[in-house]
Amino acid sequence: MTTEILGADELAAVATVMAQAGTTPEGPLTARVIAGGKSNLTLRLSDGVRDWVMRTPPRAGRTPSAHDVVREYRVVSALGPTEVPVAPTVVAYPEEDLIGGAFAICDYVAGANVQSREDLARLSDAQVDAAMSALLGALAALHQIDHVAAGLETFGRPDGYAARQLKRWSGQWDIVGQHQSAATRAAAAELAARLGRRLPEQRATGIVHGDFRMDNTLLRLDAEHPEHVEVAAVVDWELSTIGDPVADVAMMCVYRHPSFDLVAGGPCAWTSDRLPSVDGFATAYLKAGGVELHDFEQHLALGYYKVAVIAAGIDHRYRAGATVGDGFDAAGEAVAPLLEAGLALT
Repeated sequence: MTTEILGADELAAVATVMAQAGTTPEGPLTARVIAGGKSNLTLRLSDGVRDWVMRTPPRAGRTPSAHDVVREYRVVSALGPTEVPVAPTVVAYPEEDLIGGAFAICDYVAGANVQSREDLARLSDAQVDAAMSALLGALAALHQIDHVAAGLETFGRPDGYAARQLKRWSGQWDIVGQHQSAATRAAAAELAARLGRRLPEQRATGIVHGDFRMDNTLLRLDAEHPEHVEVAAVVDWELSTIGDPVADVAMMCVYRHPSFDLVAGGPCAWTSDRLPSVDGFATAYLKAGGVELHDFEQHLALGYYKVAVIAAGIDHRYRAGATVGDGFDAAGEAVAPLLEAGLALT
């Protein structure tokens, strides 16, 4: 559907910024919301001939340090010349004077976005296997990039990643965990304490996507040759930073937990038993050329803690009446099982 978020004058201003960056639309721009994305707005722009994708913060309800689409644009732009598949960048506009917020624009990349179990059912077993190989190859390629050589030396602190993550998510738990049962709060405190006593040692430093799984990619499928699947683009770089690449692999595996369906609001592709196990993912990632997975169980435990806090945050907003739409009412049920999974590893 056509969105009313941007008016004709605002779209004309966006077109002017694009033209100044060397990409001139051939006619007036139209915009419509692209489904998906729970933080920044994602819009598909068109001049009737070409399409682009715009990322911009929501018009209301912004939180400090979030929604930084220009930062997201920076990492995607830096990765453009590398082997990591990303959308070609067009322009980033950091000011809020034109449309009420900063914005970043990339070329539109066609591809299948496999999010739900229903989406996954459309893929044959051969396509699923090929997709997993392509995904892990893309992640391994990301982790092999020299972030300094790529111009991202100041994109994030290179060391102490696990300690910073534990501090950040423990702070979030203090805010959102109040509605959980006494037993669940005790489990969260115990897991945080165990993690603090035995944080994973960081032995590698690189670009961390922060939210890597199939639904944050666009896949190029070949119906005639199902064994040929490529990652057309890795998307949603909002959580990217410089840190420990092992954490990316761990988070990818943590999202495989069945309770993630409750967090996602329905049966999602990534929890399907058609995909590899945690051990299968780890083995395939290493085979694709990824970094050594040192202290992997500790990384997994930290990942379970993080996703448990995310689930508690969704439940917190649901109880406060701050969610819009369906699929938020069951997230609180995922908190305890995720914490238990983390405790089992520590």
